[in-house]
Amino acid sequence: MLRISFGRMMLASFLTIISVAASAQTMPAHTSVPAGASWPVKDGTYVIKDFKFGTGEVLPELKLHYLTLGTPHRNAGGHVDNAVLLLHGTGGSAHSLLAPQFSNVLFGPGQPLDITKYFLIFPDDIGHGQSSKPSDGLHMRFPQYDYDDMVKSQHTMLLDGLQVDHLRLILGTSMGCMQSFVWGETYPQFADALAPFACLPVELAGRNRMMRYMAIQNIKLDPAWKNGEYTTQPVLGLRGANELLLVMGSAPLVMQKGAPTREAAEKYVDNYLARTVAATDANDLIYYVNASRNYDPSAKLGTITAPVLWINSADDFINPPELGIAEEKVTDSTWEIHPDSDLGCYAWTWDTYAGCGLEGLSD
Repeated sequence: MLRISFGRMMLASFLTIISVAASAQTMPAHTSVPAGASWPVKDGTYVIKDFKFGTGEVLPELKLHYLTLGTPHRNAGGHVDNAVLLLHGTGGSAHSLLAPQFSNVLFGPGQPLDITKYFLIFPDDIGHGQSSKPSDGLHMRFPQYDYDDMVKSQHTMLLDGLQVDHLRLILGTSMGCMQSFVWGETYPQFADALAPFACLPVELAGRNRMMRYMAIQNIKLDPAWKNGEYTTQPVLGLRGANELLLVMGSAPLVMQKGAPTREAAEKYVDNYLARTVAATDANDLIYYVNASRNYDPSAKLGTITAPVLWINSADDFINPPELGIAEEKVTDSTWEIHPDSDLGCYAWTWDTYAGCGLEGLSD
């Protein structure tokens, strides 16, 4: 039975993350974010041999790149007991959650994910960053991965590559939020707690899927795409796709404040498109936008045993609170809600976190 609660995490500082998770919706998840130069990250790569995808396709070598912060601590039994997995959004990378608005309030001394106490792991998901992806050469012949494949590969990387067989916490935003629910259902004993931010645990439909579909079709209908075998990027298709992704990741209040004049608004769009079109591969975009096509953890939510902090923001364009889905799921008879001070709190919109208690991961 799923417990919607905070379950032994530093909730006071995580209220900062709530605002970050909300404001992050104004920055499209697929936009690369430079990492803070001050963080002593370590690079790693693990190669999984003959990785079998849910479609039955097999990749002889699946390369998974990751970053880490902090040092793994082993308990008396030799097991790492301070690992935290942080999962990025669609089109992001291991560097995404190293952006200052996350890292500067999370990773420092005394902060909730203090790197002197915790071993933080930031994977590049399949199809992202420096991990295996269509643009490496297979193009549209690359296996049609989905979120289940991503979680399966993360699990293998942790166990065999990093020798981590248990996590204190899985925290994910957007796509990482959805993967957190998949983690909780697929490997229910692997993490002490889950913190999924900015998603819904249901099939992607309505405006969310419509905009993903339109972004994909913008590329596929560009004659320059050539069924994925282009020699130069299909710029018109990429421009249309990135325009849709800009809207998907937008929040009206923040964008109004950031671009309060016509000139500022147009300059923002021009700069955004110049940056993203130049940095995006069309096939990669098709794959990572479509990876959510069969995501739907709703039927098995009751099998999640880890405490969950699930937070959405009220200004989320593709997961707005008026859908009522979050409220429906947390009041479903298969869910057990624990808003008491012992377990912390649950929240599903911007304004429902007030009054949460204070607890630490190491308590």
